[in-house]
Amino acid sequence: MLWTLFVILLIAWLVGLIGFHVVAWYVHILLILALVVLVIQLISGRRSAV
Repeated sequence: MLWTLFVILLIAWLVGLIGFHVVAWYVHILLILALVVLVIQLISGRRSAV
């Protein structure tokens, strides 16, 4: 699930980077969120549901 969120945020970042130069700081927020999700995924690893 976190990988899906990471991919969605990354795609939204790329769309924002290409299409919306006016609101450039939103792009950086999306990039930071995508990186946070990636780090959480790498730290937590795969855990089985209980």
